[in-house]
Amino acid sequence: MTKPLAAAALAALLTVPLAAAAPAAAAPPACTRMTGPPPASPPPTSVDTLGQAFFCVLDHYYGGPGLRTQDLLKDAFAAYTRNLQKRGADVAGLRLPALTGDREADWAAAARMLGTGDPVALRAAIGGMVAGLRDNHARHDTPRPPRDGGPVGTGIVGASGISGPGLDPAARPPFFLTDVVEGSPADKAGIRPGDIVQAIDGVPVWVGETLNPLLVEQVQQPSFTITLKRPTTGRVRTVRLTEGPLTPPARTLRVRDVSGVRYVRLPGFYEGAADEVIAALRGGPKKVVLDLRGNGGGSPREVVRLLGAFAHGKVTSHFCGYDGSCTPNRTDDSVPLLGARLVVLTDRRCASACEDFSAAVQGNGIAPTVGTRTAGAVSGPASAWLLGDGSIVALPSVRHLGPGKEIIDTVGVPADHHAPMTALDLATGRDPALRKALSLLNG
Repeated sequence: MTKPLAAAALAALLTVPLAAAAPAAAAPPACTRMTGPPPASPPPTSVDTLGQAFFCVLDHYYGGPGLRTQDLLKDAFAAYTRNLQKRGADVAGLRLPALTGDREADWAAAARMLGTGDPVALRAAIGGMVAGLRDNHARHDTPRPPRDGGPVGTGIVGASGISGPGLDPAARPPFFLTDVVEGSPADKAGIRPGDIVQAIDGVPVWVGETLNPLLVEQVQQPSFTITLKRPTTGRVRTVRLTEGPLTPPARTLRVRDVSGVRYVRLPGFYEGAADEVIAALRGGPKKVVLDLRGNGGGSPREVVRLLGAFAHGKVTSHFCGYDGSCTPNRTDDSVPLLGARLVVLTDRRCASACEDFSAAVQGNGIAPTVGTRTAGAVSGPASAWLLGDGSIVALPSVRHLGPGKEIIDTVGVPADHHAPMTALDLATGRDPALRKALSLLNG
């Protein structure tokens, strides 16, 4: 779990009084496609930066032609004023001006109301405007240089109840850990996959039947207490965790043979992933389990290349424009067929390109899926656009649809064979999904 962006460095800035008689606002400079690292010392977020983001969304987001400028600016002003209020810096007379739907006129009215603006609140406004798109592949972020001395963290890097980039709205108790980095503070404290989380800093993780929305933020703090129950013994203990140096596991395949089947676990569709899988399968058993559980996605190009090892001449998905025009994506038929039978394992952490692959094998009858429904976080591939303060806005320019033009985003790909992993399964080394996959291949 990555640390949240920090705005504390600018939190002491005071709001500049509104420019009541400001001249007509000039058009902000256009956002530019991200092609390299951002500037080392960018200026603070300005009203022009917010304007850049506003026009960037309208010009480059898939749904930009259908967006109402009133809605974008409402979301921006809501986040702006909330940030001011949280800091005790609200401004008298600051309100959303009358808007007409004309993008240039509406932006000019908004800019006049903001005056010189507050840098911290303006950054929050950009985040609020992008969050208002309600698109899991749209985000506002600030690229950070690598940390001196390497990464740090507690080592808790996976849990149930996670679906794609956030908490799973369909999660059910219990909430348990799925991945702990070897040698990390959590590992040294004896925390293991399968441990059930009961509270963090004394706060229960469940609010009724819903995961506490503050949960992710809590475990991203430099230090916190976590109350855990071991499912094999029922023992409950509270551990103080403080972040420390981490050696993240390499993004490499896990390959082994079991019961005459070649098992491959692919952590992501990173560059070169397809060829790594194909090399691992070539010359091996003609029965294959591809484990995509926890695979957060990656490149669509890797998806079609890997699919080309199992089928040719298939439409794998569609990238569609706002006007309804769609371009089909197809298997990479330059890849020699392996001639292998395939079963794919999925879960709620299988997102984006992982769902692209899962929908393609299922929709084309290439392979059954086993496990649970995927995340439903596959709106479309996003491009990064650089803003004047060194932050980026990531925006999908097309909408992803499945091989039959079905909507997968927000819905997910249902498993053909339901076989969820429980806390007790993890704690005892059992794997119901793999067991089911082996039975399908060997039955």
